[in-house]
Formats: sequence, C-alpha cells, structure tokens
Amino acid sequence: MALVGMQELPEPDFDEAPLLAALRDAGFEAQVLHWDSDDPAHDPANFDVCVLRATWDYHKRPDQFAAWLRRAASESVLCNPLSTVLWNMHKRYLFQLAEAGVPIIPTALIRRGSPQTVTESISVLDSTQIVIKPAVSAASWKTRRFGTGETDAAESFLREEVACRDMLVQPFIEEVNAGGEVSIVWIDGKVTHAIRKTPRFDGGVERVEPCSRLDPRHVAFARATLDAAKQDVLFARIDVVERTDGVILLSELELIEPSLHFHHGAEALNRLVGALSRLAGS
Repeated sequence: MALVGMQELPEPDFDEAPLLAALRDAGFEAQVLHWDSDDPAHDPANFDVCVLRATWDYHKRPDQFAAWLRRAASESVLCNPLSTVLWNMHKRYLFQLAEAGVPIIPTALIRRGSPQTVTESISVLDSTQIVIKPAVSAASWKTRRFGTGETDAAESFLREEVACRDMLVQPFIEEVNAGGEVSIVWIDGKVTHAIRKTPRFDGGVERVEPCSRLDPRHVAFARATLDAAKQDVLFARIDVVERTDGVILLSELELIEPSLHFHHGAEALNRLVGALSRLAGS
C-alpha cells in the first residue's frame, strides 16, 4: 500500500508517520510513493492501493497530476477515487454545491483571460475586504487578502494571475479573525473530530488547535455537504466559517490531499486504517 506524496514537501506532513505505523501494525507493507518521481520504485503499478496524502504541489501542474491520477487509477486502487479527485480539483464545485443548497462563502469565478475587474466583483459580493485566490490551489498558494484602499493592488494581482488561470474573488469573513476556520474531518462515513485553524495566506503559517467537542451543527453540515456532493468519498475535510448570526458557510470541501490531523483524532486514524484494510481485501 502506498501513501502518495511528493519528493520535496513544502512543510512537514504530520499525518504520515502515524498512518504508516498504523498500516504496518495492521500487517501492510506501507510506504510513501512520490507522484512526481520517475524512479521505477515509485510506479503506482507496484501497489495494490494508492492513498493520496501529501501531493501538495498538484495545483502548480494540474494537467500532469490529472494524467498521473488516471494512470494510477488504471494500475491500482486510487483513494479517494479518480472521479472524486478530478471533480474536486477545480473549485467550480463550490457553485455546484451552492446550487444543491449548501451555504458557501459568496464567490465570484473569474475565468482565465476575463476582463472582469475586482471592482465589478466587489459590487457583486457587497464587500470591502476581499480574498483573491486561484480556482485550482492548495496550501493557500497565491491566496491574498486585500482591504479598503487596496483596490489598485488587488486589480494588479488579479490581472497578473487571471492571465494564467481561473481565479476566485470572495469577501473576507470578519469572524475568521476571532474564531478561525473549523475543519471537520470525515472518515469512512463518520465525522471523527474537528480542529480550529487561523486564517492563512500565501507564505503564511497556519496555527491549529483541536475543538474540545464536536458541534452537532457542524456534524450535520458536513453530512449535508457530502450528500450534496454526491461523490464517492472515503476521507474528507469540510472547512467552514461560522458568522456571528450563527450561519455556517462552506469555505472548501477537501477530498484530494487534506491534512486529517490524526494527532488530534485517534478515532480518525483507526477508522481510516480499517477502511483501507477492507479496500485492500476487496
């Protein structure tokens, strides 16, 4: 069994060691596979199951990654499955979820090469502080926040980036400054735990702390989101922001390579190992 990562991680993967150890304790010959390596030892055909875990550079070369995914899915069992991962790579999925009734952070999609301006987007979103980020992104890559009086800088950033890729413009949700974002971890059909993290922008550092208890509203929101997604999902992270009026908004649904924070949720680790054991035996 392989945990799919990359040759040079931009930051440590704290899930890797406990997951490898738990899989080996369960009797598997588990190791890390680098998706970006030409070494024959890292060929997905060598493994019965390939579990996407730390492919944290896929957004910088999405076409190459998609081609690798298709090859891995044809030669091994890919987890999460190919169709799920391809659906989740571009954040257009947010609009599909919104159409299905999931409350999302208001979002404007600006297509590559579009002349649409930040000013036009702000008028649609009714916000003075905004976040601009790529529609295919991970780890806050090229994600920047702009406040009142920074319209020129925002326009310049948008023009530079939209020449190369689809971009998203969103209002900055002020409650994030006080309460952070809550990440709800879903493993094999169940919410196992949740963590709270500080807002993170390009080049920044994320701080994480465990939630002392699972909020039933968050659990219900996670279930409703995954029901609306209609994807084959073994593991997921549902990132939400809660406004002061109690409304919960989806920030992102992470189905590709989310950190699952096993050090804050032993049940999640045990459930994932159990599910992978069934998958490998099927």
